[in-house]
Amino acid sequence: MSAGGASAHAVPFYCPYCGEESLEPVGDAAGGWGCRDCRREFTLRAGVRPAGGSAHPPARIEATAEN
Repeated sequence: MSAGGASAHAVPFYCPYCGEESLEPVGDAAGGWGCRDCRREFTLRAGVRPAGGSAHPPARIEATAEN
């Protein structure tokens, strides 16, 4: 717990399935959320990015010349 009684866990702003904002914590596991509108449950997990930038390498773009 941090100052003010706030949890250290991330809080989603909207449902990843329907986009609504009526979310509530569910389950005993940390990161479990449920949407009251579409009635789906999901788990929010924190990812770690490698040092130096993006978690995914940039896409390789190849140009081809057409005659």
